[in-house]
Parts: sequence; C-alpha cells; structure tokens
Amino acid sequence: MHPTRTPLAMACLSLSLGWCLIAAAAEPEKSAHAHASDPPQRMAPIDVALDAAKIAGLPRTTATGTAHGKTLSCEGVSLAALLRASGAMPEEPLRGAQLARMVVVSARDGYRVAYSLAELDASLGAREVVLSDRCDGTALDADDGPWRLIAPGESRPARWIRQIESIRVIDAP
Repeated sequence: MHPTRTPLAMACLSLSLGWCLIAAAAEPEKSAHAHASDPPQRMAPIDVALDAAKIAGLPRTTATGTAHGKTLSCEGVSLAALLRASGAMPEEPLRGAQLARMVVVSARDGYRVAYSLAELDASLGAREVVLSDRCDGTALDADDGPWRLIAPGESRPARWIRQIESIRVIDAP
C-alpha cells in the first residue's frame, strides 16, 4: 500500500468520485497537536475568593432583568472580570483545554449553577453575567445576599443564583 494512502482512500479508488468525497469528509482528522495515546490535559480546580476588598477594586456595572415577574436593577462586577482578577480566566481569548472549563456557583441553600468559561469569554459567547451586591439601590438582604448572580440576556432566570457561598472553576467532566 502507498504510505500516504489510507485504507479509505484505497477503497475510494473503486468507488465513484461523489461517494469518495462524502466518505473522505466524514473521516476523522487526526490533530497534529495530540496523539491518541496522550491523555486529555486536565487543569487543577480554582476556588475564586469572594473577597469584598478585591471585588471593590473591580469596575462596577449595572444589569437589569426580570425574574419571577419582578424587574431588578442590580449593581456589581462582571463575573468574567472577577474570574480574570482571580487568575481563573486568562486575559487573552480562550483556547485548547480552557474551552472545557466551567464555573460552578454554589448557594447556601444547596442550589448550584454552571456557566462555561467560553460563554463568558468576550471573544466567544460574551454572555453578560454580573456578581451583584446591590439591587434596586440597596444592599442585598440576608435572604438574597451577600452576593447574587444576574444574567439579563437569558430567556428565563434559572441560573440567577442568590445567597452565593462559593465560585469554583473546574474542568468539564
């Protein structure tokens, strides 16, 4: 067999050109960067500190949205900005293994939500998600605070989480 011809290419010699093009397009391409024997690159989890002083040093933003029939206007910091300031998200556009990273946000009551880093990255998804400490002009009360996420671009507020206790960046399972 010719060294540059795959078994599929050899079989195509006896098929019509149209079928060869379809079959070749479906054949998986081998990456020049990864070998079949290499395990996927895994990164260590990163716990993002909810440090009020660090958060206070980040640019403030406002987000408005409706949740459960009530319109909220909340102030806080961009979740992406907090992740960058914490070293959990790079300044440059995501690539490679970073595209399989997730942000898991947990609340006091056990509720958890996840966002992919890719959807938060300005060069990819550019989703607006705000970690807020104030809504409608006042500090969050004990029922909602000390932190809450608001994502105004989402169709429904299922990932708007209140009573935030922790933020962790992990590899997707």
